[in-house]
Amino acid sequence: MTLISQETTARLLLRLVLLGAPVLALLAARPEELPHGWFVALTLVLSIGFAAMPESPLGTACLGLVVFWWALAASDGVPVGAIPAALFLLAAHVAALLLSYGPPALPVGRALLGRWLRRSLGVAASAPLVWLVAVVVDDQPEPPGIWISGMACAVVVCIVAATAVTPLPEQPE
Repeated sequence: MTLISQETTARLLLRLVLLGAPVLALLAARPEELPHGWFVALTLVLSIGFAAMPESPLGTACLGLVVFWWALAASDGVPVGAIPAALFLLAAHVAALLLSYGPPALPVGRALLGRWLRRSLGVAASAPLVWLVAVVVDDQPEPPGIWISGMACAVVVCIVAATAVTPLPEQPE
Protein backbone atom coordinates (compact mmCIF):
# COMPACT_ATOMS: atom_id res chain seq x y z
CA MET A 1 0.00 0.00 0.00
CA THR A 2 2.90 2.39 0.53
CA LEU A 3 3.67 2.38 -3.20
CA ILE A 4 0.13 3.47 -4.04
CA SER A 5 0.16 6.18 -1.38
CA GLN A 6 3.28 7.69 -2.98
CA GLU A 7 1.49 8.13 -6.31
CA THR A 8 -0.19 11.37 -7.34
CA THR A 9 -3.73 11.31 -8.68
CA ALA A 10 -2.54 11.97 -12.24
CA ARG A 11 -0.08 9.08 -12.08
CA LEU A 12 -2.76 6.74 -10.71
CA LEU A 13 -5.04 7.71 -13.60
CA LEU A 14 -2.22 7.01 -16.06
CA ARG A 15 -1.75 3.58 -14.47
CA LEU A 16 -5.49 2.95 -14.90
CA VAL A 17 -5.08 3.75 -18.59
CA LEU A 18 -2.28 1.18 -18.77
CA LEU A 19 -4.50 -1.34 -17.05
CA GLY A 20 -7.52 -0.88 -19.29
CA ALA A 21 -6.38 0.35 -22.69
CA PRO A 22 -4.67 -2.86 -23.92
CA VAL A 23 -7.69 -4.99 -22.99
CA LEU A 24 -10.08 -2.52 -24.62
CA ALA A 25 -7.87 -2.45 -27.74
CA LEU A 26 -8.02 -6.24 -27.85
CA LEU A 27 -11.81 -6.26 -27.61
CA ALA A 28 -12.26 -3.38 -30.08
CA ALA A 29 -10.22 -4.90 -32.92
CA ARG A 30 -13.03 -7.18 -34.03
CA PRO A 31 -15.98 -7.10 -31.59
CA GLU A 32 -17.98 -9.75 -33.45
CA GLU A 33 -15.13 -12.28 -33.03
CA LEU A 34 -13.86 -11.90 -29.48
CA PRO A 35 -10.70 -13.80 -28.55
CA HIS A 36 -10.82 -16.79 -26.23
CA GLY A 37 -11.17 -16.06 -22.53
CA TRP A 38 -7.62 -17.24 -21.79
CA PHE A 39 -6.28 -14.76 -24.35
CA VAL A 40 -8.15 -11.89 -22.72
CA ALA A 41 -6.98 -13.10 -19.28
CA LEU A 42 -3.37 -13.21 -20.47
CA THR A 43 -3.70 -9.68 -21.84
CA LEU A 44 -5.20 -8.54 -18.53
CA VAL A 45 -2.36 -10.13 -16.53
CA LEU A 46 0.21 -8.44 -18.77
CA SER A 47 -1.73 -5.15 -18.43
CA ILE A 48 -1.53 -5.41 -14.64
CA GLY A 49 2.23 -5.88 -14.88
CA PHE A 50 2.44 -3.05 -17.42
CA ALA A 51 0.53 -0.72 -15.07
CA ALA A 52 2.79 -1.67 -12.15
CA MET A 53 6.05 -1.43 -14.13
CA PRO A 54 5.54 0.75 -17.24
CA GLU A 55 9.22 0.65 -18.23
CA SER A 56 9.46 -3.15 -18.13
CA PRO A 57 9.31 -5.56 -21.07
CA LEU A 58 5.80 -6.46 -19.89
CA GLY A 59 4.53 -3.41 -21.76
CA THR A 60 6.09 -4.58 -24.99
CA ALA A 61 4.69 -8.08 -24.46
CA CYS A 62 1.23 -6.73 -23.62
CA LEU A 63 0.97 -4.37 -26.60
CA GLY A 64 2.60 -6.99 -28.86
CA LEU A 65 -0.02 -9.53 -27.84
CA VAL A 66 -2.77 -7.08 -28.76
CA VAL A 67 -1.14 -6.37 -32.13
CA PHE A 68 -0.85 -10.13 -32.71
CA TRP A 69 -4.60 -10.55 -32.15
CA TRP A 70 -5.19 -7.50 -34.29
CA ALA A 71 -3.25 -9.07 -37.17
CA LEU A 72 -5.33 -12.24 -36.82
CA ALA A 73 -8.56 -10.23 -36.71
CA ALA A 74 -7.63 -8.32 -39.87
CA SER A 75 -6.63 -11.40 -41.87
CA ASP A 76 -9.87 -11.32 -43.87
CA GLY A 77 -10.35 -7.58 -44.26
CA VAL A 78 -9.74 -4.43 -42.31
CA PRO A 79 -12.37 -4.04 -39.58
CA VAL A 80 -13.50 -0.56 -38.56
CA GLY A 81 -12.69 -1.60 -35.00
CA ALA A 82 -9.05 -1.07 -35.91
CA ILE A 83 -9.50 2.67 -35.37
CA PRO A 84 -10.51 2.56 -31.68
CA ALA A 85 -8.02 -0.26 -31.12
CA ALA A 86 -5.23 1.96 -32.48
CA LEU A 87 -6.38 4.82 -30.25
CA PHE A 88 -6.35 2.58 -27.16
CA LEU A 89 -2.84 1.37 -28.02
CA LEU A 90 -1.72 4.97 -28.47
CA ALA A 91 -3.23 5.91 -25.09
CA ALA A 92 -1.38 3.05 -23.40
CA HIS A 93 1.89 4.00 -25.05
CA VAL A 94 1.64 7.67 -24.05
CA ALA A 95 0.56 6.80 -20.49
CA ALA A 96 3.61 4.54 -20.11
CA LEU A 97 5.83 7.24 -21.53
CA LEU A 98 4.52 9.83 -19.07
CA LEU A 99 4.93 7.43 -16.16
CA SER A 100 8.51 6.74 -17.17
CA TYR A 101 9.52 10.38 -16.70
CA GLY A 102 10.36 9.86 -13.04
CA PRO A 103 9.81 8.09 -9.72
CA PRO A 104 6.30 7.58 -8.29
CA ALA A 105 6.57 10.67 -6.10
CA LEU A 106 7.27 12.93 -9.09
CA PRO A 107 4.05 14.56 -10.30
CA VAL A 108 3.23 14.77 -14.00
CA GLY A 109 3.26 18.48 -14.78
CA ARG A 110 0.55 20.24 -16.74
CA ALA A 111 2.97 21.42 -19.41
CA LEU A 112 4.32 17.92 -19.99
CA LEU A 113 0.84 16.41 -20.05
CA GLY A 114 -0.39 19.10 -22.44
CA ARG A 115 2.56 18.61 -24.78
CA TRP A 116 2.00 14.84 -25.00
CA LEU A 117 -1.77 15.23 -25.40
CA ARG A 118 -1.21 17.54 -28.39
CA ARG A 119 1.29 15.11 -29.90
CA SER A 120 -1.09 12.22 -29.32
CA LEU A 121 -3.95 14.03 -31.01
CA GLY A 122 -1.75 14.57 -34.05
CA VAL A 123 -0.93 10.87 -34.22
CA ALA A 124 -4.53 9.86 -33.44
CA ALA A 125 -5.75 11.87 -36.42
CA SER A 126 -3.80 9.54 -38.69
CA ALA A 127 -5.58 6.36 -37.50
CA PRO A 128 -8.74 6.86 -39.60
CA LEU A 129 -6.63 7.86 -42.62
CA VAL A 130 -4.43 4.76 -42.34
CA TRP A 131 -7.57 2.62 -41.94
CA LEU A 132 -9.09 4.21 -45.06
CA VAL A 133 -5.94 3.53 -47.10
CA ALA A 134 -5.93 -0.08 -45.85
CA VAL A 135 -9.56 -0.53 -46.92
CA VAL A 136 -8.87 0.95 -50.36
CA VAL A 137 -5.83 -1.23 -51.07
CA ASP A 138 -7.33 -4.40 -49.54
CA ASP A 139 -7.65 -7.16 -52.15
CA GLN A 140 -5.38 -5.31 -54.59
CA PRO A 141 -2.43 -7.20 -56.08
CA GLU A 142 0.97 -6.30 -54.64
CA PRO A 143 3.18 -4.28 -56.95
CA PRO A 144 6.55 -5.95 -57.54
CA GLY A 145 9.25 -4.77 -55.14
CA ILE A 146 6.83 -3.17 -52.68
CA TRP A 147 8.38 -4.88 -49.65
CA ILE A 148 11.91 -3.88 -50.62
CA SER A 149 10.77 -0.30 -51.23
CA GLY A 150 8.99 -0.24 -47.88
CA MET A 151 12.06 -1.55 -46.08
CA ALA A 152 14.27 1.02 -47.81
CA CYS A 153 11.89 3.81 -46.78
CA ALA A 154 11.84 2.54 -43.19
CA VAL A 155 15.64 2.50 -43.04
CA VAL A 156 15.84 6.05 -44.44
CA VAL A 157 13.25 7.28 -41.92
CA CYS A 158 15.18 5.65 -39.05
CA ILE A 159 18.47 7.22 -40.18
CA VAL A 160 16.88 10.66 -40.55
CA ALA A 161 15.19 10.36 -37.15
CA ALA A 162 18.40 9.21 -35.46
CA THR A 163 20.33 12.06 -37.06
CA ALA A 164 17.68 14.60 -36.05
CA VAL A 165 17.81 13.68 -32.36
CA THR A 166 21.57 13.18 -32.03
CA PRO A 167 23.14 16.16 -30.25
CA LEU A 168 26.11 17.80 -31.87
CA PRO A 169 29.41 17.49 -29.95
CA GLU A 170 30.49 20.60 -28.13
CA GLN A 171 33.20 22.54 -29.91
CA PRO A 172 36.22 23.58 -27.81
CA GLU A 173 36.70 27.32 -27.64
